[in-house]
Amino acid sequence: MTNSSNRILDDFARLMTDAAGAAQGVRREVETAFRAQAERMLNSMDLVQREEFEAVREMAVKAREENIALSARIEALEARLSAATETAEESAKKPASGRTAKK
Repeated sequence: MTNSSNRILDDFARLMTDAAGAAQGVRREVETAFRAQAERMLNSMDLVQREEFEAVREMAVKAREENIALSARIEALEARLSAATETAEESAKKPASGRTAKK
């Protein structure tokens, strides 16, 4: 009887081991199917990948920095132009000293 109960327990243990292996196989198949379905859904949503997003973000940051630099340059040029215009207007308004008008 001891021998037959050990055999029954061995068979039961083997059955459980096989069932655990089969469950792991099923789990892997379900995970693979789920990932494939999720990937199909994400691709149909027309989402961007992280790398593409980061590249575009870096381009936007660079463009913003260039825009700020160009704005500062324009303001400096406008200030110089304004100062030059004011100086020219002031010198035009002053009478010419030492010059004689010819007729």
